[in-house]
Order: sequence, then C-alpha cells, then structure tokens
Amino acid sequence: MKVVLLKDVKGTGKKGEIKEVADGYAKNFLLKNGSAKVADASAMSENKIQKDAQAYHKHQEFLAAKEIAKQVEGKLVTLKIKCGENGKTFGSVTSKEISEAFEKLGINLDKKKVDLKEPIKATGIYEITARIYPEVSAKFKVEVVSL
Repeated sequence: MKVVLLKDVKGTGKKGEIKEVADGYAKNFLLKNGSAKVADASAMSENKIQKDAQAYHKHQEFLAAKEIAKQVEGKLVTLKIKCGENGKTFGSVTSKEISEAFEKLGINLDKKKVDLKEPIKATGIYEITARIYPEVSAKFKVEVVSL
C-alpha cells in the first residue's frame, strides 16, 4: 500500500515521503497512529504543494541571508572597552556586543551567527567571520579601542 508519511517514522522514512509499505503495517500501525495517510490523488497533490512551499521558503531565507552578508561584508565596527594602564582590558568583547554594534548600524546580525573562537581580550583590529546561512558567510573587521 502506498502511503504519505505525516511524521518521521523510524525505519520507514521521513515526513512528506511517499512510501510503499505492507498493507498490515499501514492499516494497523501507520494509519492508526496518524503517522501516515493513504496516498490517493488529493494526498499526493497536497504533499507536492507542501514541498513546493517548503522549497520557496528555504529559497527566501537564502536570499535574505545573502542580503545580510552583502551588508556585513567588509564593514569595520569599532567597540570601546575599559582598559588598564598596561593595555589589559577589563572584561572582553563577545559576539553579543558585536551583534549589538551591527544593530546600531541598522543591520540585523544574530549573535549566534558571529563566529568568534574566543572572546576578544585585547585592543586592536580583528577579522571575524559571520556564518549567516550554511552556504553564506561574510568577513568583517572589529576594532577594539580603549575608553
């Protein structure tokens, strides 16, 4: 029997897939638990519409990520931090502070997207990468100066 899976089913398939399964398995387990429905014409067309919508939304996310990357690429953000007499900083610059600096520039860059290996604890200019989407990244510079 052909069924359209409504949920991920271990050993059978992922949500949205059309699978050929044994009649007993389909009737007694998949259909009864609401994990699948019979793959008739309406179910197949509904499944295709959902997949098309999913692909469209993924493409829109990709385009939005490319736009953010274009805005971020090559920018220089200056952050001020308190420093002692010998150049040591009090505290550090984190991805949250970098994200807030971009927010002030009108660019919405999530702090989780800033790829900072470790917090910045000294003054200077640092080149940082933002991984905005799986295939989209942008490089920018952060200048840390003392107050």
